[in-house]
Amino acid sequence: MNKLLDLPALTNYMEHVVGLTSGPLKIETLVGGQSNPTFKVSGGENQFVLRKKPAGKLMPSAHAIDREHRVMSALSNTHVPVPSMLAYCEDESIVGTPFFLMSYVDGRNFTDQSLPGLRKEDRIAIYAEMNRVLSVIHDIDYKGVGLESFGKPGNYFSRQVGRWSRQVQESKIPIPVALSKLMDWLPLNIPVDDETTLVHGDFRLDNMIFDHHENKVIGVLDWELSTLGHPIADFSYQCMSWRIPPSLWRGINGLDLVTLGIPSEEDYIKMYESNTGRKVEADWDFYMAYNFFRIAAILHGVAQRAADGNASATDAAENGKKSGLLAEIGLTCAGIS
Repeated sequence: MNKLLDLPALTNYMEHVVGLTSGPLKIETLVGGQSNPTFKVSGGENQFVLRKKPAGKLMPSAHAIDREHRVMSALSNTHVPVPSMLAYCEDESIVGTPFFLMSYVDGRNFTDQSLPGLRKEDRIAIYAEMNRVLSVIHDIDYKGVGLESFGKPGNYFSRQVGRWSRQVQESKIPIPVALSKLMDWLPLNIPVDDETTLVHGDFRLDNMIFDHHENKVIGVLDWELSTLGHPIADFSYQCMSWRIPPSLWRGINGLDLVTLGIPSEEDYIKMYESNTGRKVEADWDFYMAYNFFRIAAILHGVAQRAADGNASATDAAENGKKSGLLAEIGLTCAGIS
């Protein structure tokens, strides 16, 4: 029995809400995600995914599983591949915190962005597919799918820098020097260009499920940070990979990309420009600095949760230490020291 879940209560809930008739339930913790505990729930031949808020004291606006459920529900009839939403439950007596249930997407999930073990042509196709799917997300008519109130249009960078700065400042652990410098620099260098689309907020390789046989995305996961925002903020977030060495965290900097079949950062940008018709290079240094600030702020929050003892991932403390190192790359992007 999983210590985090009350199986009798969950079984009763699923029998009444999703029509589960075969059991007993089997619970398996799914690896991945620094924020919300996620489980594979199996009952007979049925497979589901349960995603819940963590227990304990939480930082304001974090762990927004209600927003995840809402956005994936809204995208269910679009060209964006998402799991089917089955139920959302605020009753904390079932599994201890609010949660939602969704379909289990059976496919391939990659965590190493160099895609070891795959053929060169497969790597080329997978990177092209990621670029295509993000372009589709940014092309969604968010008003048409009922997400007009999902965020505030316009002034995205100012609001985001303010939000993450406040979260960092509300923490009780020491703030890395580089992160403090970025918090000072970013508000003074926000581009005048403005555009509003749906943004995923955490679009990266390991948040996608690929078909077992085709290099096709069949599920985009982890929408906790999604909102209405600037599409280039979303795109440049994924492009941090080209600046991060594998020895630090989830990066491809320094690898032989030509031999691997992985596009260069410049070619990946051109691919996105071709897919969307947008031009992204004018303020690229700001976009990259902003995203390194943002991920550093997120990992600073992970470190705070680890210090508080309520982080969902076992490597939370280790990843929290990377906050300052990533902020230092952000300073390099901004051209400051």
